[in-house]
This record gives sequence, structure tokens and C-alpha cells, in this order.
Amino acid sequence: MTGPVTGPLVRRSAGRTWSVIMLLIYGGEAVADEPVLRTGGVPLVPDGFVWPTCRECEGAMQFLAHLPVEGGAIAVFQCQNDPGMCGDWDATGGANRAFLFTGRLAAAKVPAEGETLLGAVTALRIHPEDTPTDERALGRLGGEPDWIQHDETPDCPSCATRMTFTAQLEEGYDHRTAANFGGMGRGYVFRCRGCGEAAFLWQC
Repeated sequence: MTGPVTGPLVRRSAGRTWSVIMLLIYGGEAVADEPVLRTGGVPLVPDGFVWPTCRECEGAMQFLAHLPVEGGAIAVFQCQNDPGMCGDWDATGGANRAFLFTGRLAAAKVPAEGETLLGAVTALRIHPEDTPTDERALGRLGGEPDWIQHDETPDCPSCATRMTFTAQLEEGYDHRTAANFGGMGRGYVFRCRGCGEAAFLWQC
């Protein structure tokens, strides 16, 4: 459905790039497979993608967010088949997954069973962190994670180096359709650019 996507984590000017810190602000409803910053909807994936299942309960995971990044997109999933029973807060527990995809992506086929989708598709627009706004932030891109508890930055499963913080997600705009991060929790997305790995965890 879509070609390669680029994202807002890097700004370009006169051939140069530099990192910026941006807030994620509610941007209204989005199309389920739109290649934009969003929570909910369906993931955009490469050919051959297999929907992830929870290591603990073996059920299909819930898709949380599509995050365009430089050169590709990150898709975030967590288990919600039996909330609170599987360790979906743990980056390595097997009850959540994050994938860093590159190349041509298309809407995934959603499994027929399991808690697989959020109740709404919400666009996220970016806003400079250093510019005042009266709007509620639903997350943040770049900078350093704002930990609720202690630092849990994961190591890359491929090269064992400390992963790079990429995005921070709040539970959502509407509690009826929001992600479940334990109640007023916060999600954290990381990646290893060299290995093409991504990771997710949450704290509350």
C-alpha cells in the first residue's frame, strides 16, 4: 500500500541532519493504515510478516503504535489478552514486541482472534518541546526518557550494546480507547540503528 516512510525524529537543512526533541500532540482521527505517526489502526509491515504472539499466553498481541523514523518505521505491540497476567511491561519478557521495518510496507492482515487492536486510531502531530502549548502531550520523540521509576534502558538483543531512546508514549487521548500501561503509565520505545532492532517497555 505504501512505500518507504521517513519520520520527524530528524530535521534536515542544507544537507545536514540533527536530532530534535518534539512533543506528540493529539491530531484527531486517522485512517487505520495511514503511514503517519499514530496510535491504533493496523501495522504497516513488510512481506512475510507474522503477527507476534505472547510468549506467556500464546495469544496474538495488540498493535499500539506506528512510529515513522528515519529510513523506516517502528511498530509497537503488547499482549492484552489477559491484562495483568502476562508481563507486557518488560522489554525482554516476551509479552510485548517492537519491530523496526524498512523498505516497502503494507497493511498487515489482522488475526481473527485475540485482543489485537486499540479502540480508536489517533493521529499524533509533532510540536517543538521548547515552544509553549496549551495542548496535552501524548508522548515525546528524541531526547532522554522521562522515567517514572528507575532507568530500564534495554540492551540490543543482537549486539548487546545499550539501545537508543526513540519515543515516549502516554496511554492515550481517551481512557476508553487508550493503551494499557498499568493506569497512568508511560511507554518507552528504543532502537539499535546498527542492528535494526527495536524494543518496548512501560512503567507506571
